[in-house]
Amino acid sequence: MNLAALLARSAARAPAAVALCTADGVCARYSELLAATSRLAGWLREELALQPGDRVALVGRNRPAYVEALFAAWHAGLTVVPVNFRLHASEVAHILADSEAALCVCDSSLRAAIAAHAGALPARILDWEELADRSRRASTVPAQTIAGDELAWLFYTSGTTGRPKGVMLTHDNLRQMILNFFAEVLRPGPGSTLAHFAPLSHGSGMYLLAFIAAGAANLIPEETELGSGGAVQTLNRHQRITMFLAPTMIRRLLDHPEITALERERIELIVYGGGPMLLAGIEEAVERLGPCLAQIYGQGESPMTITRLTRREIEDSARGVDPDILGSVGQPFAGVEVQILAEHGAPLPIGAVGEIAVRGPTVMRGYWRQPDASAAQLRDGWLRTGDLGSFDARGYLTLKDRSRDLIISGGLNIYPREVEEVLALHPQVREVAVVGRGDAEWGERVVAFVVVRAGASIVPAELDSLARSRIAGFKRPREYHFVGQLPRNDYGKVLKRELRGMAEAT
Repeated sequence: MNLAALLARSAARAPAAVALCTADGVCARYSELLAATSRLAGWLREELALQPGDRVALVGRNRPAYVEALFAAWHAGLTVVPVNFRLHASEVAHILADSEAALCVCDSSLRAAIAAHAGALPARILDWEELADRSRRASTVPAQTIAGDELAWLFYTSGTTGRPKGVMLTHDNLRQMILNFFAEVLRPGPGSTLAHFAPLSHGSGMYLLAFIAAGAANLIPEETELGSGGAVQTLNRHQRITMFLAPTMIRRLLDHPEITALERERIELIVYGGGPMLLAGIEEAVERLGPCLAQIYGQGESPMTITRLTRREIEDSARGVDPDILGSVGQPFAGVEVQILAEHGAPLPIGAVGEIAVRGPTVMRGYWRQPDASAAQLRDGWLRTGDLGSFDARGYLTLKDRSRDLIISGGLNIYPREVEEVLALHPQVREVAVVGRGDAEWGERVVAFVVVRAGASIVPAELDSLARSRIAGFKRPREYHFVGQLPRNDYGKVLKRELRGMAEAT
């Protein structure tokens, strides 16, 4: 099934329903969005002569035109390459070259830099305004018929460990992702609104598909920074709001100077993911935002669809009904198999820590034109996630860390997140990240990087005392570095390789 059918179905069912809006009002109803995407698809096929399977890169800030281009590409049978607009132009050029994109649509402010680095690449580069102008008078065309196993979304990994790889997600992968969301997280309906504060090129673009399929509204704020002055006012003008937010974005919302003016009853659901959220942060968010949080664990290779911790489970756990599960990422989605594997690939028993492996209809087809990397990541049908975790007796999965972040000191395994959870209990700690650095005697020593809350101060002895009271002595940080902020990539993930470099340099 072509994902473009989701839009056509919603437009047929409720043509006058709001599809896209901004803080200023309605941009497009479903019938209008379908007409716009059909015209744009016609221009892509007839004027640019793009063929089914050709790649179209979308590089830009969130805007209604992004959604039009996304569904127009699928309508024309093309593959979308979503690119983070915050990447350097040379990084964008690498993605254009690797994907062999036939067209790149970008913000006008980025066009010259991308073109300069793209050089002789085949991609034709247009800005959003030019795309709209050229397609306005095009004829509509019927949606291209394609098989469900054909490529829909070529997503380049965030590259926290090196050059990004193209993750191949099919129409069937994304359709199953939507069905899982409807079945076990939320079934949006008339009056529901998805607020896109996160990038459409990443997580928010995934949730967009579910809300288009449901015929719900998509709010695209001009200011996507949750710490900005207009964020609370924008939220207070809508009802039944859902948001996908990385933990850092939830932190910014909680720190918003007008957070007390937020009308909490307007928020139906905040899904957090894209990185670990420490227990103290979850409890604070539930207390201040209300029982609206749910967690989904996934990764680019199986987005939104490995495990889920539901809104009710988080609410009950935060209030002491079932506190042990709050630090978990929940149970696997129906139809998704998850197991814990030893280093040699054998399944491990309940409670044992090993690599998390996933199998099911949401798992990627492989990495774009990288058969060796695909074979290493996909073995016997199982996606090796690179994450370490364990199951409890009820099937709740707890993440320990990325396998590459594991610290081995004196032959003993130390999971950074376990140490981070303890240090985050200090009331003046805003954020913390723990890494290992080389040590001649022990192999590695534990190093903590700490961001202190505004106006507060902490001495290392306070944190050391807290660690001594909560965890084994060998897990305690031997060094504390107080920093203004933690280094992150453009999707909000902490760059631990940079922290390790900082630790080694001291």
